[in-house]
Amino acid sequence: MHFTVTKEKLQNAVVLAERVVGKKESLPVLSCVLLSANKDFSVRATNLEAGIEVHVPGDVGEKGVVAVPVSVFSQTLRAIAGDKVSLKVESENLLVESRGSKTLIKAIPHGEFPDLSSSEKGKYGVNIHRQTLLQALQAVSYAASPSMIRPELGSVFVSIKNGALITAATDSFRLAEKTFLKAADDDDKEVLIPLKHALEVSHILERIPDEQISLIADESQLVLRASGLEYVSRVVEASFPNYKEIVPKTFTTEATLLKADLIEMLRKARVFSGSEQKVGLHVYPKKKIFDATAQSAAIGEMSDSIDAALSGEDIDINFNIAYLSDCLPLIQSESVTLGFSGGGKPLVIRSASDLTFTYLVMPLNR
Repeated sequence: MHFTVTKEKLQNAVVLAERVVGKKESLPVLSCVLLSANKDFSVRATNLEAGIEVHVPGDVGEKGVVAVPVSVFSQTLRAIAGDKVSLKVESENLLVESRGSKTLIKAIPHGEFPDLSSSEKGKYGVNIHRQTLLQALQAVSYAASPSMIRPELGSVFVSIKNGALITAATDSFRLAEKTFLKAADDDDKEVLIPLKHALEVSHILERIPDEQISLIADESQLVLRASGLEYVSRVVEASFPNYKEIVPKTFTTEATLLKADLIEMLRKARVFSGSEQKVGLHVYPKKKIFDATAQSAAIGEMSDSIDAALSGEDIDINFNIAYLSDCLPLIQSESVTLGFSGGGKPLVIRSASDLTFTYLVMPLNR
């Protein structure tokens, strides 16, 4: 194999692949990237649950394949000062050359490297704007459970119906939903992406230049395809909760306030809430009071009021601070609306000007 490429293009491909490599000591080849020079040059990695192949433009002088540990290869590229990199296979090992620098990396037999080819190869996917899908995933991913004990809760739900893209995630304590109308082709698809793979898709979308990408999904896998890149991951074979039924349609109390004021109030409450991370919200519309309290025996206590437009009944209710604040950076408008459905019942947070995002959080019972 002989391949010449700019360092930046090669390094960008390796950065994407490095996050996908496996860590199984029983199969050392999974800790490698597979470098393949044929009609073009590609960098490939897999952990058996997900895989990525990135095509890198450059000059192929001689065809060949080699597998090298990604950590060694990545650190070698970072240390190179030259703009051009030459890759050669010598005595079945990889020689990396660049402007007076030579590094020989011991290769691992690549015969056991898993094939990334999917059953969807060549099949046309649903076209989606890259930035739209990225925003849709980022708007809800934090609400998924980090555990896969219940796979449907440890995943991000993606639905495309009549051209509308809907993403949702829940850990049973809170729920986030984001909707984009007329975001994709008129093709119906539903898929549950494990959280770690959804985060990986977001990472990829942040780093590719394509404006349009395609998604292909079936009951076993998801394929994300962009020019020069293909990412394949398994999906969850489960049913996402019918969350529409638990979102309140009416509210007993409503408050509209500046998002910045709420963020600052919750930041202070976090300091005084101790390990419990509990904040009490006290909303008295007739007295025009929106108040938050937090206390800890070891630290002290706080009580802050902020200006808000209020309506409905008085309510005193407790929440986990993180669950209240996690959604706020994702809301673009300056004002948010909090809809309370009564004591012990869920709170719904929305943008005051954008109804495409819904966030529901359950109160603390104590």
